[in-house]
Amino acid sequence: MGVPLEQKPVKLVASIIFRDGELLKYAEKRLKALYGPAEQLSKSTSFDYTDYYYPEMGKPLKRKLICFKNLVNKEALNRIKLNTNKIENRTGVNGKRRVNIDPGYVTEAKLVLLTTKDYTHRIYLGRRIFAESTLFYQDGSFRPWPWTYPDYGSDGLIAYFNDVREIYIKNIGQRHAD
Repeated sequence: MGVPLEQKPVKLVASIIFRDGELLKYAEKRLKALYGPAEQLSKSTSFDYTDYYYPEMGKPLKRKLICFKNLVNKEALNRIKLNTNKIENRTGVNGKRRVNIDPGYVTEAKLVLLTTKDYTHRIYLGRRIFAESTLFYQDGSFRPWPWTYPDYGSDGLIAYFNDVREIYIKNIGQRHAD
């Protein structure tokens, strides 16, 4: 019989898609109030991999990635996605989002994103939240799965998540040394 193992905490990350810089600042402020200081911020970059968000959010869109210093327990993941949905709703107008926040986490082995949408490869976490393994680590770098969104498989995002993975490994090492 298998014995449930204690789970290591994970490195919380979020992708924020936005048009308005003030709404980005608001979203970052709310996220930091909930999850602590940022540790690794990307620059804002153009988000033009898909036009999926244009009808709701307009265009042009940008993206900023944020990684949080504090590690989080996996048991909190569905609550984290529900909290990011609340931030999106608070910035919305007439039922349309003006920011999109995709939280997830990094471990030594993978990047997992949290979503409200079910699909064949997504696992239900409870409270209407699903998890998707988006990148896996192999041969010294993260790699995309066949279902990974093209932007997450891009060189820029893979480099960012490789950096976050290194920070995570240091965090876990320090945690065990304490």
